[in-house]
Amino acid sequence: MLRTIAFKLILGLYFILWSPVLLIGLLWKPMNDFFVLTCAAGVLVLARIIAGIKYEVHYPPLEENGIPAAPNENLRLDGKAIIAAKHMSILEIAVLSKVVPNAFFIIKRELLWIPIYGWAFWRMGLQPVNRARGATNMQKLTNAVAKKILDGKILIIFPEGTRVKPGKRVPLKRGLLFLAHQLKLPILPVGTDAGLYWPKRGRMHSGTANVWFEPLLPCNASLEEIGEAINRHSA
Repeated sequence: MLRTIAFKLILGLYFILWSPVLLIGLLWKPMNDFFVLTCAAGVLVLARIIAGIKYEVHYPPLEENGIPAAPNENLRLDGKAIIAAKHMSILEIAVLSKVVPNAFFIIKRELLWIPIYGWAFWRMGLQPVNRARGATNMQKLTNAVAKKILDGKILIIFPEGTRVKPGKRVPLKRGLLFLAHQLKLPILPVGTDAGLYWPKRGRMHSGTANVWFEPLLPCNASLEEIGEAINRHSA
């Protein structure tokens, strides 16, 4: 428990020390993006050094029985897809930010109200959503997301809508399907067991957290199919 307390105290101090750096980064978007991603990478370093939490990323095989996967209507030439990820902790956010280039997240608009960090997230192009407006907000959200994707960004969404505990299965939000259908993008499920090591609350545990990229699903996949893929390897 002492390790957990020490990590959270040092992490809080780390975020405070990064605040003036991020404030300077607001002056120029490329610098802002670099500082935010560097800050996220630092979280992974602190997790490894202080909490003893490492991570490993797993990708689906590109070949089956020695035969290359055949192209189909679900494989886009531009490589674009909506990444639908399991959300258990800050860890998988930092990992995905590191391994997925030009990524942006759909986040609660309240996160943009956080002094300095919220401003940096806005400057970086993270997409806020007002959940209270429901369906009336979806088309506006889709238009904003489509513009970012056309600019070369890759969308990462947490379709469960919140951090979940290991072993808990939360129904996915239908907004993921709306976006996939409207944008005609396949869905790339991502699972994780990070909650075993960095839980939403309570004691942290040393070990190697895993992030699994699953095979692509078509844009017309059901929520059940997507949920099954996300939870296939997840804790």
